Amino acid sequence: MAFIDSSAVNLTLPVIQQQLGGGVEAAQWIMNAYALFLSALVLAGGAAADRYGRKRVFVVGVGVFTFASAACGLAPSLPALIAARALQGAGAALLTPASLALLGAAYDAKGRGQAVGVWAGASGLTSAVGPVLGGWLTQAISWRAVFFINVPVAAVAVWLVLANAKESKGARSGPVDVAGAAAVTAGLAAITWALTVAPKQGPDVWVLAAGGLGVAALAAFLVIERRAENPMMPLKLFKSATFSGVNALTLALYAALGGALFLLPFELIRAHGYPPSMAGAALLPLSIGLGVLSPLAGRLASRIGARRMLIVGPLLVGAGFLTLALSSAIRSYWTGVFPGLAVLALGMGISVAPLTDAVLTAVPDEYEGAAAGINNAVARVAGLLAVALVGFVVGGADAASVSAGYREAMIAAAVACALAAGIAALTVRGSPNRVAKPA
Repeated sequence: MAFIDSSAVNLTLPVIQQQLGGGVEAAQWIMNAYALFLSALVLAGGAAADRYGRKRVFVVGVGVFTFASAACGLAPSLPALIAARALQGAGAALLTPASLALLGAAYDAKGRGQAVGVWAGASGLTSAVGPVLGGWLTQAISWRAVFFINVPVAAVAVWLVLANAKESKGARSGPVDVAGAAAVTAGLAAITWALTVAPKQGPDVWVLAAGGLGVAALAAFLVIERRAENPMMPLKLFKSATFSGVNALTLALYAALGGALFLLPFELIRAHGYPPSMAGAALLPLSIGLGVLSPLAGRLASRIGARRMLIVGPLLVGAGFLTLALSSAIRSYWTGVFPGLAVLALGMGISVAPLTDAVLTAVPDEYEGAAAGINNAVARVAGLLAVALVGFVVGGADAASVSAGYREAMIAAAVACALAAGIAALTVRGSPNRVAKPA
């Protein structure tokens, strides 16, 4: 459900801009309101899943997400839509780490890689439906219909979990770290606002003050987590070189993916003249490749370990971005867009399941919910900051500005992917077994 929504909403942004107003900055906030609350609260969501029960937290998260989705569909204005997107992010912050923690509790170390691969594959297949369905609904009915597709999916998800999943908890107990959640939310919000408005306002006193406040709040968050009895981000997990390395890799890889894929629908619709339905279908190779390859990659990671796959995968993703940059002037889909997306899909299909498996096997069992939350938060923060930085490379919403910014963004994404591969080579171990048990 969360993957369908995130992949479909990108396709609606140009149409929402036309109907509700706003330029690139408005589109950034439609995406970043969701990403901000997901990034900030997913850590608390992972900790809550460990403490209060993964099944219970998952069901609550699905309920919040579904209510917010309906509010998005009914939003009468841009501010109302942005507020509902923020609530969606809060719901996703509960359901996403809880879903992974349910998998971690249901399988032993040997079967976990394959299970995570199936999870990632299902995510990829639903992401494949999202752009096509989102583009078709936007063109045939309304962009509002895109948000209502979550309601029936949520009903099925809750029924399946209630009927089949067993409740499980981590060994930790105690209240959720509210102070830490408040500090990280304030810090990310301030930095995101500063990065979003800086291209238009420049480094004025308000931008600098917001940036400084954000950095101070994040520093306070680290102090709170170090002293908290029940931290939502246990800093001792980062004693594992593999856990630290995989999260650094995640930051680089998902920053590349988030910024580039934010701009791709604008490039297809504004610069290439695609209708929303065709723009959605154009992204199918990426989602289908992820869906088909992830289960295979998960099984392979269980046998040979994640290291080699997390080197090769990001390098292929970077090659895909570079191909998209070099072919951006070609109007034909099959020669200008498809080759880059195909290579990108291959790389992501190789990377996603081993990355997730490496995170879960790098920590003790009782910290799986927190570890899943931390890694998901890192991925979301990466996308959040990348989208906030888009304004520095895109000067306006016209076709020429979008195309120029698109090429620069793709090259920057390729560099970030090369960095991710280097991090994997230096920090990720080759063994598929659990590698770290912080004291």
